[in-house]
Amino acid sequence: MKKWKAALIAVVVGGLVMTSIVSNVNASNQGAKLESKKFKNTEIEYKSDFGVIWDIIKERFSIERKVPVPVKDIPVLPMTSQQIMDAPNNSAVKLGHSSIMLKLEGQIVMIDPVFSDRASPVQWAGPKRFHQPPIATKDIQQIDVVIISHDHYDHLDKGTIKAIKDKVGTFLVPLNVGKHLVDWGVTAEKVVELDWWQSKQVGGVEFTATPTQHFSGRGLLDRDETLWASWVINSPESKIFFSGDSGYFGGFKEIGEKFGPFDLTFIETGAYNRLWSEIHMMPEESVQAHLDLQGKVMV
Repeated sequence: MKKWKAALIAVVVGGLVMTSIVSNVNASNQGAKLESKKFKNTEIEYKSDFGVIWDIIKERFSIERKVPVPVKDIPVLPMTSQQIMDAPNNSAVKLGHSSIMLKLEGQIVMIDPVFSDRASPVQWAGPKRFHQPPIATKDIQQIDVVIISHDHYDHLDKGTIKAIKDKVGTFLVPLNVGKHLVDWGVTAEKVVELDWWQSKQVGGVEFTATPTQHFSGRGLLDRDETLWASWVINSPESKIFFSGDSGYFGGFKEIGEKFGPFDLTFIETGAYNRLWSEIHMMPEESVQAHLDLQGKVMV
């Protein structure tokens, strides 16, 4: 087993995890845009109709339900840009929620970076982070690769993308997510969109978009118009899996059979609830996903 120095800076409760597959896309047509406007999952058709949304709202504001909030400051180990550059290969730092930084083959890789105070269309309302990141975007000098799992606000943050876009070499995103980045000022040449099972080699590390069970959308009218994905990251010294948001499904076993065993898996958990059990995992399901993937160490 490869030695990993995983600095778990913080664990933030909440967020969505998704899984789906593209409809009407020929898998042999590399990089093709889907012909239909909608993507879909492989095993379920997830629909959050008004009834489900209303149930979530009622539960969220129910007097019986107490939303846990930290009563003390969550300790955060500050980082400097020099520490990032000096980090050894096969290092992993959890920046908060689903945001992760990796050091692989001398490259800095960030997954779902969110540095804003709120995961929301506006910064005066919406879910607020429990602690600040260990480093500010202005202090980050260079990011070789940014990976995005899907376009929900707690995984794709406009403010963060605009702050780091000129420091990033390559953005790897699921199909149709690239339009968000370009709209926010990212140079189109930096953006690589991948369908499930497609790969991109960057500086000796291979990145593969793989299925997950979720959904996408940033507003009322763009539901499932962009793909969601998990990611396989394969370097000469280690193999990593990042689940993104997802419900438990048979795809984990398939990914494990194709790419496993994995030295390190980042598996979503924490957003579990009976109302969205199809698109988020219960803790025991997260553990089973790790086993299906043939993982050695799970975060």
